[in-house]
Amino acid sequence: MVSAGADQWARQGTDPSGPLVTTKILVAGGFGAGKTTMVGSISEIRPLVTEEELTDRGVGVDDVAGVDRKSTTTVAMDFGRITLTERLVLYLFGTPGQERFWFMWDELAYGALGAVVLADTRRLRDSFPSIDYFEQRGTPFVVAVNCFDGVRTHRAQDIAIALDLDPGIPVVLCDVRSKESAKQVLIRLVEHVLAWADPGHPGAGGAVGEAR
Repeated sequence: MVSAGADQWARQGTDPSGPLVTTKILVAGGFGAGKTTMVGSISEIRPLVTEEELTDRGVGVDDVAGVDRKSTTTVAMDFGRITLTERLVLYLFGTPGQERFWFMWDELAYGALGAVVLADTRRLRDSFPSIDYFEQRGTPFVVAVNCFDGVRTHRAQDIAIALDLDPGIPVVLCDVRSKESAKQVLIRLVEHVLAWADPGHPGAGGAVGEAR
């Protein structure tokens, strides 16, 4: 189900029979947080991925603590597309999570309307570079906590405090393997972008929630 906020965004300033509204959304976060999985689970087209096998050359460079079962990494970007309404299409660009690939972020972020920062509570500190980046650019974003199997679930309010988020930054709990859960994250981002542009919009209320 698509929220009224997302539908309103698609209608804003255009005729009901007008062209599609398309926009660019970034999916960022630390190494192993689930960015490629999210893009792949929600994309209505075959996603473009640039994953490569982890090798011995990454030993001492890539921190795999907590995600030691991970065998691949994104070296450029992930790309997918989802249609939220008949006239609102989101193009998703997943960023590489490792520090040695951060030089690509400026190119990927160019023209983006908003971002999802995926967080893993096992490696919460890995979320700070993405959060700092979007705060410095003035890009509206939501924090989506990927709830991995067998990992303790924390309250969204507690995670917001741990990440020292500004008031009003949404935190949602999700499972990016689920298309519906990932879709709810994007809907929450659309609502937040509306609220960012118009503080009086009803989507501005409620900074935390769940998308499971």
